[in-house]
Amino acid sequence: MYKHFIRPILFCFNPETAHNLTFLALKILRYIPFARTFIRLAYKKESPALEKEVFGLKFKNPVGLAGGLDKNGEFYNDLGNFGFGFIEIGSLTPEPQPGNPKPRLFRVVQDRAIINRMGINNKGVKNAVEQLKRVRPNTLIAGNISKNSTSINDDASKDYESAFAMLYDFVDMFVVNISCPNVSGLSDLQDVSFLSDIVDKLLELRMYFDEYRPVLIKVSPDISHQQLDEIIDYCLMSGVDGIVAGNTTRSRDGLTLEQEKIAEIGNGGMSGAPLYAKSIELVRYIHSQSKGKLPVIGVGGIMSGAQAKEMLDAGASLVEIYSGFIYEGPSIVRNIKKYLLNSMKSAGHADKNS
Repeated sequence: MYKHFIRPILFCFNPETAHNLTFLALKILRYIPFARTFIRLAYKKESPALEKEVFGLKFKNPVGLAGGLDKNGEFYNDLGNFGFGFIEIGSLTPEPQPGNPKPRLFRVVQDRAIINRMGINNKGVKNAVEQLKRVRPNTLIAGNISKNSTSINDDASKDYESAFAMLYDFVDMFVVNISCPNVSGLSDLQDVSFLSDIVDKLLELRMYFDEYRPVLIKVSPDISHQQLDEIIDYCLMSGVDGIVAGNTTRSRDGLTLEQEKIAEIGNGGMSGAPLYAKSIELVRYIHSQSKGKLPVIGVGGIMSGAQAKEMLDAGASLVEIYSGFIYEGPSIVRNIKKYLLNSMKSAGHADKNS
């Protein structure tokens, strides 16, 4: 239904308008009797075989929604009804910010890709906290935090501390976004000198809270191996709980779109199917270099159950989807879980016959 009816209608609109219409529809569904119950019955089918314990948290399944879709933390339960094991909200900044000028979101339909230069537009952490207070999450929530665009890198740690402290009691884990390519200077924070200044303070601040919240770092797929090695070493020594691998890419590798049309779109981070090869290699590298000691959430270009399994086999503890949800629709979550379960059954059958 989604691919043959809903998606063609949504794709008639520019991507940002389609995004807003989708969330308006989710909001309307809240007021239609039994609508959310029907969605849960259709999509939210769980199996104990898919449960995973990572970072000390118990996930009903390993499939999460990546940051950037529920930017303001206002639709986590609506999205959770589609069967995600966890929802990443944000990125959230201490103060609200409008993001970059429009147009700033583009589809490359023939390649199942999305290019965005949104600029971390969001209503700020306080708005998300008010929502989380008002509506209790029915799934695990990862809070993705970042600095405000107007804050210089030398003062970035103050922004992260502020967002971290305000959000701490209302989420289950944190993703520290230091790699978005659409905010000037943000990816420079992947330099370990900047990174340690930010994250050391967050880990110290965590000690003052009663509950333990895992802290993960989100890295770029464009990062060099040398820089990534430094981050991995830092994570292993400092007590960072894991890495989200990775963010969108500045590269346009894998696009079949004509070069002049790519140039017309301009700058921005690319997500979607062309990113998959880069993402899985990033996961493999981190898993290998850390000798499996550093849990990884694999994200970037996952469009099928086979790719989700391949990402998990490459060393990811969990996976996240974003563009796959846009192009394949909400059934992608159910299909991934079904594929993983069937793979487990096939492996079990093979083991019995060996």
